Amino acid sequence: MKECEICQSSEFKAIVAQERMYGTGDIFDYKECSSCKALFLADIPEDLGKYYPSNYYSFGSFNPSNALLALLKKLRYKAFSRGFSFNSPVYYDWLSPLTLTPTSKIADIGCGNGQLLAEMAYSGFKRLDGYDPYIQAAFSSENFSIYKKDFFEIDQKYDLVMFHHSFEHLPNPVEVFTKLVTMLNPEGQILIRVPVTDAKVWKEEHTFWFQLDAPRHLFIPNTKSMEILGERFGLELFNTTFDSMDSQFWGTALYKKGKPLVGTDIGNEFSKKELAEFRNKALQYNKIKIGDQACFYYRKKKQ
Repeated sequence: MKECEICQSSEFKAIVAQERMYGTGDIFDYKECSSCKALFLADIPEDLGKYYPSNYYSFGSFNPSNALLALLKKLRYKAFSRGFSFNSPVYYDWLSPLTLTPTSKIADIGCGNGQLLAEMAYSGFKRLDGYDPYIQAAFSSENFSIYKKDFFEIDQKYDLVMFHHSFEHLPNPVEVFTKLVTMLNPEGQILIRVPVTDAKVWKEEHTFWFQLDAPRHLFIPNTKSMEILGERFGLELFNTTFDSMDSQFWGTALYKKGKPLVGTDIGNEFSKKELAEFRNKALQYNKIKIGDQACFYYRKKKQ
């Protein structure tokens, strides 16, 4: 890489990272743009699939709801949409800045086992598609379908395209946005939840940062990078919200201890008091925009 594909800067900082989630210790080279602060994996492994084994977290067990629970979830979302909140799940917060109806056509890129799509279907959404090239098999139900398909193979248009921690798993963010704008209906919206290098924990702990996640994270932006991408493709970035979690602290602490995420019980590593402190600290970091992940909301600019 001679220049940053986001901002065209030719100045980079070299970073050497390890695979830490499974503790393999495999070494990977990253480059950090000195201008927009985006991180890029320098050389993508030919067999990237081996870093997504069957016990990868997004392939976990699918938990269906029975008819009664599904009805209750539908009623709960109706109440939420009218301004009443009853123990709302976190994905309500992700959707609340968006303009959606039950018939909005929605795509979830990197959907894993499809649990989020199922929850949205229980809430009343009727036109839901998920895409993930690493799932074992495609799946279809009454209100949502999951396709074993690469992002660049999608040939449908949507009112909303969502990336819940999948954008960073795709190479060439400019190519992703080039494809993405062709997938949007005239008033289409985009939700991208992604790690960001604005994170204080990245600046302090460097390659021990939990969400560096080499080599699965091929590209990690800064908020500045995401602003540049939106402008470049005629998209209005109408909302940015930090939604980082306590894992930025306990995950990073695990890696500094030399322990992998998979197979380690954090309850044995940290006291209840420490875990509570991590949760409170994450909330504070989000308020002052130094957390390690954020939600970016775009829509097509009106012509």
